[in-house]
Amino acid sequence: MTVRVTGEDLSLDQLVRIARESERVELAASARERMARGREIMERAFARGDAVYGLTTGYGVKKKVAVGGQAIAEFSRRQLHDHRVPQGPPAPPDVVRATMVRLANAFAAGTTGVRPLLADIVIGALNDGRTPAMRRDGSLGASDLAPLSDLAADLLAGVDLQAGEALAFINTSSYGTAGAALAIHDTARLLDAADVAGALALEGFAANPSVLHQGLEAVRSHPGLARTLRRYRRLLRGSFLFSDAPRNLQDPLTFRSTAAIQAAARDAAEHAAAIVTVELNASQGNPVVLVDHDTVVTAGNYEVLPLAAALDYARLALVPALTAASERTVKLLDTPWSGLPTGLAPAPDTPDLALSIHAIVAESLTNEAMLLAAPVSFIMSSTAGAEGIEDRATMLPLAARRLAEMAGPAAGVIAIELLVSTQAVDLRGRRPLGEGTARARALVRQRLPFMGRGDETPSDVTPLRELIAAGGFAEILSEADQA
Repeated sequence: MTVRVTGEDLSLDQLVRIARESERVELAASARERMARGREIMERAFARGDAVYGLTTGYGVKKKVAVGGQAIAEFSRRQLHDHRVPQGPPAPPDVVRATMVRLANAFAAGTTGVRPLLADIVIGALNDGRTPAMRRDGSLGASDLAPLSDLAADLLAGVDLQAGEALAFINTSSYGTAGAALAIHDTARLLDAADVAGALALEGFAANPSVLHQGLEAVRSHPGLARTLRRYRRLLRGSFLFSDAPRNLQDPLTFRSTAAIQAAARDAAEHAAAIVTVELNASQGNPVVLVDHDTVVTAGNYEVLPLAAALDYARLALVPALTAASERTVKLLDTPWSGLPTGLAPAPDTPDLALSIHAIVAESLTNEAMLLAAPVSFIMSSTAGAEGIEDRATMLPLAARRLAEMAGPAAGVIAIELLVSTQAVDLRGRRPLGEGTARARALVRQRLPFMGRGDETPSDVTPLRELIAAGGFAEILSEADQA
């Protein structure tokens, strides 16, 4: 399948497929025409000598210096070199490729005023499987100037740029937006797995199912909560939970509030996904070519606070889902709470710790994720640079990277809850399981078998982490959502 880039309708899933699965890309004919019109507008402004930032002037503090009489290709080369000062390790290959996709789509919209040639170069590199080196650090999130200059040094080597094209390539938040898109996609998969782990934990704990009653949707009208309650009821449809007498009138809050906690995390992630979809198809540069108005205007479209703030929100809401998963794991492993052998050992008379130490690991991973959740979008840049003009920052790349970094410990927490919940379900021996949870249990058991008497404790949950990363529960959840 080929993704046709139009500048208007790039989806999150398309970007992920191109970045990670090397799906082919082509520039739509309509986009090529729009880009040509945008370029004509820029060239007319340049020929007239209009005062247009980065077209007939220098950049930043040099905005008062006219450049019309200079050799534009040489001026562009120097500007890209001057901005090529990022630091740190290379950005992950999928983030680099996603950045290239976002750039190509921005060019296709015609608002940057670059020639179709630049889009062809970026798309050609994507289709050839090239992943230029782009260092990770150095953007404040008010245009990713430094990292994108690394990208430009590779992709535009040997290309004589025309007026305004160098600035159009680097004066955008494509790097931060791309990282955000991938992190949000991965967060959605984490939350899917967390839904399944939470449902299995309810069965492993033999929890009171009254907290999933359908009447609750009407008396607390959060749409996300209603969707999550329905998903849990469908995952657990036919489960012994609804026919056997519950062990407790009121379970611990992390069991009782599982659906509400998950709903809050998903609402935050879906909000971020909606914002990033807008930004994938938005003008993020300055100046902006308004093709339908036949003009070039100065704008602040590199201000990506909506996305940076949404990522902060997503990270903050993810943490309670992880703390709850960790706490459910602890309680399933502790006899006074679960009523099962300590550590979920296959027999109560064994001195082995069984799965007990997994609780410590889950708590450690949760704490690590928690430290990555601190908001960054309110940070202000120094006003000393560029004569005090550049006095705003969103730290979007950092906000995206922290959400991406949370995926590692978060997957570990959820994988451990899956391991512990299935062991508890099997030890409890109460049947039937729910239609969805029975299938989920089978997927887990294909990767990690039941720990029976004399068996060694499973020490590596990597197979379950891989299942989570691959979206292994998608079919089960899709059927539950449609039922």
